[in-house]
Amino acid sequence: MDTALELTGVGTSFGAVRALSEVDITVRRGEVHCVLGENGAGKSTLCNLVYGSATPDTGAMRLFGEPYRPRRPADALRRGIAMVHQHFSLVPTLTVAENLLLGPAARLRPRRAELTARLSAITAEYGLRVDPAARVDTLSVGERQTIEIVKCLLAEPNLVLLDEPTAVLGPAEVTALLDTCRRIAAAGRAVVLITHKLGEIERVADTATVLRGGRVAGSGPLTDFTRDDLVGLMVGGRLADLDPLLVLGDSPPPTAAAGPPAGAAAAGVTAATAAAPVLRVEGLRLVRGDGAALLDGLELEVRAGEIVGIAGVAGNGQSELVAVLSGARRPDAGRVEFGGREITQANVAVRTAAGLGVIPEDRHHEGCIPAMSVAENLCLGRLHRWRRRGLLDRRGLRDTAAAAIAAHGIRAASPDAPMHTLSGGNQQKVVVARELALDPLRCLIAAQPTRGLDLGAVDAVLTQLRGAAAAGAAVLLVSHELPELLALCDRILVAYRGRLLGPVDPAAGQAADAIARLMLGAAA
Repeated sequence: MDTALELTGVGTSFGAVRALSEVDITVRRGEVHCVLGENGAGKSTLCNLVYGSATPDTGAMRLFGEPYRPRRPADALRRGIAMVHQHFSLVPTLTVAENLLLGPAARLRPRRAELTARLSAITAEYGLRVDPAARVDTLSVGERQTIEIVKCLLAEPNLVLLDEPTAVLGPAEVTALLDTCRRIAAAGRAVVLITHKLGEIERVADTATVLRGGRVAGSGPLTDFTRDDLVGLMVGGRLADLDPLLVLGDSPPPTAAAGPPAGAAAAGVTAATAAAPVLRVEGLRLVRGDGAALLDGLELEVRAGEIVGIAGVAGNGQSELVAVLSGARRPDAGRVEFGGREITQANVAVRTAAGLGVIPEDRHHEGCIPAMSVAENLCLGRLHRWRRRGLLDRRGLRDTAAAAIAAHGIRAASPDAPMHTLSGGNQQKVVVARELALDPLRCLIAAQPTRGLDLGAVDAVLTQLRGAAAAGAAVLLVSHELPELLALCDRILVAYRGRLLGPVDPAAGQAADAIARLMLGAAA
């Protein structure tokens, strides 16, 4: 096959941090080339170099046989490269159609009059569907990811860079995206796909490259590697050291039992199911501006020591539920109780002080402040504890942050490093560490907590969620990752059109089948 992209000895630094060193990669036409590695290994940096968002200081790049050195993304777009970023670039207050017509590649995209026809063609070819009239700020994270992918395809690129595109997608959406990758490659174009999930790699990749510490740890046809090989190259361990369901990132076979739950039953607090719930939601209703119900009489209870999971296709009310429970949005009707006290209209600060921790699904816009330091982000909401005579005790703050950085394996130059200098996965680790450190932690709402995390970090976060439940906290886990829900939860509910269906016992046979039926509204 002809070479689409060739990198030789490429490297770059950000200040004193060497992000990539002596990287050699060849991507060919007609193939899906997967790049994997730990958080902070340099995967996103690699894509940013190719896309012109960053500049290499060593090495050379060639694109379709010609020298290539982009100075900005517009150069990459003109050369037929499109990228779906880990953090979205959409304008929230504009409609989907307006966002699709924006940007440096506008001349490569259709005019407004042609947009409907082009979107119909993309839907027919790739199965990706968007609502052009919808405002972006009314959409879930998964729906926004789909828009980013469609925006990329409208430019009809010859090389597509996808940075963790499946992190916010449900199982059916992941399957559709992987099919899209295969179709793009089958048309003679090339795809570079960044993912942590071996199950996805095995389903779609022709070639794999593993980055570790900014260097290529291994590269070649996927058939040259076993699962043990890939895990060893990524995290220096063997597959047997990690939960196979979580490593593969695939749902178990429909007829397979998920095994015993790891929440209340494992913690020995089964009797607590008869106690009053820590978190109770009654008749929750949230209505969109056009009158459509985003939450429609939703009911929910979570008790101390149990882990309750919420599955479902994106856009069925999960994001809105988390927003209401966190205090970011006010419901139109219904009641939210926390520890027997009504908090329906309480603000975020009141909920946090009461012991409600929230890991939001969009870490970049909702979970952190990129311009602030890692230490400040780790202690957000608790900074008053380091106030001395009206000033902030910087040394105490740094010491606390340094301990959290070490405990959670966060890769940062120092506690004083700006949050925006961290990789997406390490930003997520900061958010998770902060919420788990809440004292007291009476209830934890975790929305997509492992999004963008490497294999070792996923295992660590899920262990921490188990630990929180074992310590008596009520845990509500909202996830698109069915293997996580089956491995972790005591019971699983399914979001469908603003309501919660179920529950499903994850230890029961054919639990995955039951969840799949509820996702289609079978019991609605």
